[in-house]
Amino acid sequence: MKRVFVGYFLISFIIAGCSKVPITGRKQVNMLPESSLMSMSLTSYQSFLTENSVVPVNDDRTRMVKRVGERIAKATEAYLKQKGNSKRIKDYKWEFNLVNDNTVNAWCMPGGKVVIYTGILEYTKDEEGLAVVMGHEIAHAIARHGNERMSQGLMVELGGVGLAVASQNQPEQTQNLFMTAYGLGTTVGALLPFSRLHESEADEMGLAFMAMAGYNPEKAIDFWTRMSKAGGASVPEFLSTHPSHETRIARIKEYLPKAKAMGNKYKIQ
Repeated sequence: MKRVFVGYFLISFIIAGCSKVPITGRKQVNMLPESSLMSMSLTSYQSFLTENSVVPVNDDRTRMVKRVGERIAKATEAYLKQKGNSKRIKDYKWEFNLVNDNTVNAWCMPGGKVVIYTGILEYTKDEEGLAVVMGHEIAHAIARHGNERMSQGLMVELGGVGLAVASQNQPEQTQNLFMTAYGLGTTVGALLPFSRLHESEADEMGLAFMAMAGYNPEKAIDFWTRMSKAGGASVPEFLSTHPSHETRIARIKEYLPKAKAMGNKYKIQ
């Protein structure tokens, strides 16, 4: 029976076909239907908002989150449209919320559901710093990194079964896998190297998106420098799902010329 599941999964892999990630051009295979992941996303997102304290819309911090998010989303949509790749965000309904939580975190689910935690505002400092985080999280969604992570997880952790089978037979494990794939959980294991690739790719794409929205991508260096001084012992890079701060800042400096050029070329009016 397991062979049947694996066979089904591999057939899905082939049917999905290859695509290229915007900006970076990296070839990827999205093994799972985005429509199914968006459905899971909406359910998880609504549950998260119900279970957490959402900062009211009349709060200046929430206004800033929504303003920055909508501006970067508009720039991203315009860029993808110019590139004939609007299908990448088909059926997206952008939504930006700030939750009252001291955790230094942010995430974006399929369909454009973005959550910023108040804990990260200590390090973003201002609108430009928030644009660094927002561009990065939106990039994760546009690049469909969660789809890749979820696909890997089904193969490694659940024996290669398809999403529908996993959801029916192992709903709790599948939900936990989904939450981890989209940044609402943490894990240490075989998926870490790929996750670091995703983080670097989201940095590169996010710099370009924020530049297109009219923000200064150089502010990413300031933001990650502040993060590097946040205190506490750093997790060794080989055990971290993120690149080390030094590695990340060095790569961001390499990405900046391209981001600025793309910002000048595709900047929204």
